[in-house]
Amino acid sequence: MSDPNDDSVRLFEISQATSATFSALYVRQTSLFFVLQGTKRVQSARAELLASAGDLLVFPPRLLVSMENRPDSDAQYRAVGLSYADDLVATTFGDAGSNRTAQDIQIVRNTPLRPHTLLPLIQDTLSRADLPPALHARRVVEPLIWLREAGYHIALPSENDPIVRVRQIIETDLRADWRADAVAAHLNVSASTMRRTLAQRGTGFAKILLSTKLEHSLSMLHTTALPVSEIAERCGFKTPSHFADAFRSRFGIRPRDIRHRP
Repeated sequence: MSDPNDDSVRLFEISQATSATFSALYVRQTSLFFVLQGTKRVQSARAELLASAGDLLVFPPRLLVSMENRPDSDAQYRAVGLSYADDLVATTFGDAGSNRTAQDIQIVRNTPLRPHTLLPLIQDTLSRADLPPALHARRVVEPLIWLREAGYHIALPSENDPIVRVRQIIETDLRADWRADAVAAHLNVSASTMRRTLAQRGTGFAKILLSTKLEHSLSMLHTTALPVSEIAERCGFKTPSHFADAFRSRFGIRPRDIRHRP
């Protein structure tokens, strides 16, 4: 739904047919989730929030969270997501770095602020090719400005985080047969130095590689109608069965059950 020529902001619809919990998901960009139907429970290291239809959840970038999407009875979970590039966030919230609340998930309740009134404007903006560039640029940041004026802030983390840097390299080509030494070369360090640094953070290269691929596949299952086999191939899995096994091991649910009730 978003403008294919505008990489700074992306709008995507999310639907899920059955309840599922997804642990330790990595939120790459600043993201706003407008819950339309069902509930969404999210948990970070410092906060746990439950959003219902009409509420808005705000995620700062490079955050690890666990999420549970729960459909209504005999219905689906539905939401609209909106993600922003760092430069737009920095322009709007340039002074929020020291605000600890701005570094974690936040919730904007339907009552009294009614955040869903922001959706029609941003949907219209991103669906139109006839808007003058200056007007388009101003309108796409209106949800961020609205949040700031309502007293909410979003902070950008340091780009020196080694886990973030490794993930960014893998994300450039999910189909690639990434090896630790190749990624380390991109970081201008030795493979042993990279492994030691990641171990100090309680993780390893293989775990980050698999998590990155699986989380991209989860996003595609939520937001596209692509066949599961094609999603597996695009995310770098050798076979659909290998993908299905890895997905179920990580998330406790089969890929196909994201879209269809088991």
